[in-house]
Amino acid sequence: MDIIFLRGLEVETTIGIYDWERKIKQVVLIDLEMATDIRKAAASDDITDTIDYKTVSKKMIAFIENSQFLLVETLAEKLADLILETSGTSWLRLCVNKKGAIRGALDVGVIIERGENV
Repeated sequence: MDIIFLRGLEVETTIGIYDWERKIKQVVLIDLEMATDIRKAAASDDITDTIDYKTVSKKMIAFIENSQFLLVETLAEKLADLILETSGTSWLRLCVNKKGAIRGALDVGVIIERGENV
């Protein structure tokens, strides 16, 4: 199994359970790993033979910017569904980080894996 990854994607969105959080935009950081087999793309040197991470990132950004979830868990689950449906991967690991949500903590969020290991 080969992995295509994207790390540290920053996107502003409305997320949180508190009233004040519903009135502002907060940054979430996204790390994504997607399983694939890169051999065909490596041989052809053609983007159509692999997962186009630019296309995936644009879809994620649009989805996240337009979302208004209460929980990072919900955002992670819905985002994983979108990626699995549109990217061509059969497995992913996704981290949604709501940096700064807990005073004194560097990072807080969820990491999920969905799909079938290749």
